[in-house]
Amino acid sequence: MFLHHSSFSPSRLALLARTIQYMADTTTSQSTLAYDTLAVHSGIERGTGVGVGIPIQQMAAFQFDSLQAAADEFQTNTGSSYSRIQNPTVKALEARITALEGAHDTVCVASGQSASFAAILSVCRSGDHVVATSSLFGGTVGLFNNVLPLMGITATLVPNTPEAVRAAMQPNTRLVWAETIGNPAADIADISTYAEIAHMQGALLCIDNTWGAVGYLCRPLNFGADIVVHSLTKWAAGHGSVLGGSVTVGQQHDLSRNSIYSESLLELHGNQALAWRQRWLAASQLGMVLPPQSAYQIALGLETLALRLERESATALALAEFLEQHPSVSTVNYPGLISSAYHTLAQKYLSNGYGAVMSFEVADPQRFLSRLKIIRMAPNLGDSRSLVVHPWTTTHGRMPEASRRAASVTPQSIRMSVGVESLSDLQADIDQALQ
Repeated sequence: MFLHHSSFSPSRLALLARTIQYMADTTTSQSTLAYDTLAVHSGIERGTGVGVGIPIQQMAAFQFDSLQAAADEFQTNTGSSYSRIQNPTVKALEARITALEGAHDTVCVASGQSASFAAILSVCRSGDHVVATSSLFGGTVGLFNNVLPLMGITATLVPNTPEAVRAAMQPNTRLVWAETIGNPAADIADISTYAEIAHMQGALLCIDNTWGAVGYLCRPLNFGADIVVHSLTKWAAGHGSVLGGSVTVGQQHDLSRNSIYSESLLELHGNQALAWRQRWLAASQLGMVLPPQSAYQIALGLETLALRLERESATALALAEFLEQHPSVSTVNYPGLISSAYHTLAQKYLSNGYGAVMSFEVADPQRFLSRLKIIRMAPNLGDSRSLVVHPWTTTHGRMPEASRRAASVTPQSIRMSVGVESLSDLQADIDQALQ
């Protein structure tokens, strides 16, 4: 939609010019700058007197200098009006995530769970169907099994293979869902094949890329995915002190066979329609708002993500190789291991390492966990500290036993998120706890 210049005040024209230039600069940056550089520069405006960093805009509402400016903003949402809809600090974080994922647009929300909910509702309504791989975060399984049926949306969870996904597709399937690296099985989704299966049916592919670390390990959009969701609580923040989530969309997605997107909606918003609906649902209608202070903390975390995960991935691979040879460990799931059934897919889809999370099985989890002296037991991932958890009784504990086992969770399973500590200290701590 184009608006005549006379409808803008001089101040609004200046803001619009800066916004257009900034968007142009960001687009150029996505194609020319490395991940590490984008992580510290994207989302920050340039100019005399502009701070070197993302400022916290901690307020509920923003002023207008004329009635026309207010009317324009409520039609376009290109600036700021009310923090539930658009907040400058949150927008800067959204720009940074968009750049790092090589995407078109991003909506940041209060948590990873709310991001998943917004992504699903953006393409599904009563009578629709979702196909999802079963190796998922327990909260996502809860959405599929407990929440979506209340809205008339059904879901089929299947093994993480193209054959299983293809066989589960139905005429009313609107979404295929998988995780880049499964939680906690560390299995790899065949993203490009899943995209082909979904698109042939007129459905979209959504990838939970939390373990892909905001594009550092994997950019699912480059392999055909349409939507990417994140729990920004994890590697994006990196310090375990803030909650946040995001929904990101690419440039290419076919909505023509989705009845939610009528001709008028597509005509009005074009290739912005999917992102527009996600922001309208998550922010305007459901109020799943990310606070500016949290957005600031996450943006700071992103600036060191590459440094942290490079070290964590190297340490994780060394620990996985150590555990694979340990007589007290029966099974190790880590895609960086040559013995992993997913090693070939990991080489195809992952870059900059194989990630910082693994799972392994021990005979007596309670004894092992109680003997750890450095590694802490807590239900989080992507923290700078190494954390372990017993999925059978915690993250997946409310799921039926059959669903837990389908997600490769057993009573002996331990999930470990590797931090930035010394490899020798972590290995010694694990070894003494296993003795």
